[in-house]
Amino acid sequence: MTSLEDLGKSLSGAVKRLLRLPLIDEKAVEELVKDLQRALLQSDVNVKLVLEISERVFERSIKEKIPAGISRREHVIKVLYEELTRFLGEKPSSVSIPQKKPYVLMLIGIQGSGKTTGAVKIGRFYQKRGLKVALVCADTYRPGAYEQLKQLADKVNIPVYWDEKKSPESIAVEAVSKFAKEGYHLIVIDTAGRHKNEKELMDEMRRLEHHIKPDEVMLVLDGTIGQQALSHAEAFQNATRVGSIYVTKLDGSARGGGALSAVAATQAKVKFIGVGEKIDDIEPFDPARFVGRLLGMGDLETLIEKVKEAEVEPLEKKTRALVEGKFTLKDLYEQVESMRKLGPLKKILGMMPGGLSVDAEQLNLAEKKFKDWRVIIQSMRSDEIEDPRIVDSSRARRIARGSGKTERDVKELIEQYFAMKKMVKTLRKRHGILQKKFLFDKNIKAY
Repeated sequence: MTSLEDLGKSLSGAVKRLLRLPLIDEKAVEELVKDLQRALLQSDVNVKLVLEISERVFERSIKEKIPAGISRREHVIKVLYEELTRFLGEKPSSVSIPQKKPYVLMLIGIQGSGKTTGAVKIGRFYQKRGLKVALVCADTYRPGAYEQLKQLADKVNIPVYWDEKKSPESIAVEAVSKFAKEGYHLIVIDTAGRHKNEKELMDEMRRLEHHIKPDEVMLVLDGTIGQQALSHAEAFQNATRVGSIYVTKLDGSARGGGALSAVAATQAKVKFIGVGEKIDDIEPFDPARFVGRLLGMGDLETLIEKVKEAEVEPLEKKTRALVEGKFTLKDLYEQVESMRKLGPLKKILGMMPGGLSVDAEQLNLAEKKFKDWRVIIQSMRSDEIEDPRIVDSSRARRIARGSGKTERDVKELIEQYFAMKKMVKTLRKRHGILQKKFLFDKNIKAY
């Protein structure tokens, strides 16, 4: 089986091959469709769905009238993009929460799907958007379920309700009543999951839904389980009214096609995807953006949103210092910290148009350099940060000892810093200080 990362490479490779062809005829479209089928099947997309998608891509590419102003080549890529987006739900599911208080969200799914971590991630997602969020542990089946939920929730200051002496239904009903009186806007209920005794699990989900009458039931699917996701989705859909889906572990290692094809089984939209292990590694699922990333078209909108969330906004003073070549190692440190908030370099580059494919070894080296720089700067004195020219051999030895790095690492950082200053200075001369009047006019905010 292949990973989503491999799926993206296969699809973007197929698109690139099509773009290189001198003539786009029926044979060229057939080859594209074969590449598409191979890539989707290896990513565990249901065979029936693969045939349906590939047939539509072929039929539309060959028979549809090409709109004025675009070439057949562009038309074929447009069709591929549209059909993959349609398969994943076309329009993104709204992630906004209605104004009613409280809004009760019940998570369901088998054991190991990522419900507990997902509950905290979802809670954190809405907490960052100003909502008062609470969590409920209605899992009395798995030992340590409450401790795990509480430990994660404490990191982001979200309260958790649990009562070891009560049934899941009683816990949920009491928690909703308690948090409603305390003015909580969103209540996320983490339920039990089982690998065996599926009938017992489904009966429990029915009882919970009957007693608490949640505003939304969200099915949590493990992105690594392949086509099993389809049967799991159907089983839960028969037991409860699944309103949305959260696919976990879509961080490049998952055989995510199977989980994503569960959309067809439940007719519910994927609302969120988990893209990493950290609490903030959750994204609203936008089919068009997702397909754009798979095809190598990038996802600048998501990158921009991540920048805004991380508050990576240089102030006018810092922008001026950078343009005039007066920035210090402290400014460099803050830029490295800003990059860390955005996530791994691999993920950031993947959002750029064309995917900016960089060798994994180079990426790992760049990530390591950033970490080393951060630790080294933290070990420097304020006067050394302001003026790195004073860092001689004895100071470099002290900084190296304090940071756990080598003298060579310290010297390399300082060399890189001066190289950056020189580069900025050259750009300033070439572009006339970047139209200073435009950048720093009092009526225009520095971006």
